[in-house]
Amino acid sequence: MRKPQINSYQMCSKCILDTCDDPAISFDHEGICNYCHQYDELAETHLMERKEREKKLYEIVNQIKASRKNKEYDCILGLSGGVDSSYLAYKVKNLGLKPLVVHYDNGWNSELAVMNIEHIVSQLGFDLYTYVNNWEEFKDIQLAFLKASVIDIEAITDQGIAATLDILARKKGINYILSGNNIVTEAILPENWYHWKIDVLNIKAIHKKFGALKMKTYPTINFYQRLFMHYFPKTKVIPLLNYMDYNRNNAKQMLEVKLGWRDYGGKHYESIFTRFYQGYILPIKFNVDKRKAHLSTMICSQQITRQQALEEMKKPIYPPTQLKEDKEFVLKKLGLSDDEFEKIMKLPIKKHTDYPSYFNKHYKYQKWFARKIGKLKRLAVR
Repeated sequence: MRKPQINSYQMCSKCILDTCDDPAISFDHEGICNYCHQYDELAETHLMERKEREKKLYEIVNQIKASRKNKEYDCILGLSGGVDSSYLAYKVKNLGLKPLVVHYDNGWNSELAVMNIEHIVSQLGFDLYTYVNNWEEFKDIQLAFLKASVIDIEAITDQGIAATLDILARKKGINYILSGNNIVTEAILPENWYHWKIDVLNIKAIHKKFGALKMKTYPTINFYQRLFMHYFPKTKVIPLLNYMDYNRNNAKQMLEVKLGWRDYGGKHYESIFTRFYQGYILPIKFNVDKRKAHLSTMICSQQITRQQALEEMKKPIYPPTQLKEDKEFVLKKLGLSDDEFEKIMKLPIKKHTDYPSYFNKHYKYQKWFARKIGKLKRLAVR
């Protein structure tokens, strides 16, 4: 029986998460936290033994190939220039698939990310489609989230990426979207560190309250579209790395040798804003160090030891010179003075659900929706 540890400090005996990261964290009699147990459950459900995994991988690949046998593309692959999506692109080429590579440009790409994308696409012989969001509009949405004082500013980008991939897939009649999301490096994330990524109502409500421009070019898929797509899928999103033997450090080395890929540092640091958000905004304002979640996941997947993770945490989250450069760049790009930014950083923290949200409005009806739509789907099959 795991009991919440609220009034006393405790760190997990397996990973490096503790009661400061999530006041609702719980531990079993061996001191192992609920997030480690959740990882084990996910791994047991979704990660197969090698032979079974390879068999399933080739089943999926053959299905994708058969879906558009004589077409130019048989799948869509989102590419950020980071290690996960870059490694996936390399493996997809070796598997003989024909992806249309898609990149969502929100205006924050580092030069290194752009270089990585160009190298990967050119060397693998893939076509690249880049959706460039209107910068003034995207900036206005980001500023709105900063002023709203909510934690998950990156939900804007996550929604933009997912919507761009899905809209393009439906437009081109492509049935499969390949995702670099994976269990072995991304499964663990405390629930109080993020918000529901498909909550378009929340994004629009915050932007309406704090923004100044109309939302015209920002791509979205709303709750009802997502719900319909889940039960009547025309396009399947496949986290293909879950069907491979994926080791992140080995993948980096291979990419450097095979494709001239260059490491950009921390996880998702291919984006300058993400680097500043994870390295400065989250720890200073929200007392969140995302390295702890990333490293904890890799402990659970046995890619690093707990001691290695603790040693990594001793390193500065942001090298001072890099922080100074990034802060100046980010504030200038957002049109904020130092004083304006400091006022934003000192605003009282708000929950996403303090603003209109599908989570508030429809969460209690989700089971009802599932039953009703499941019944409709069964009738449709008959």
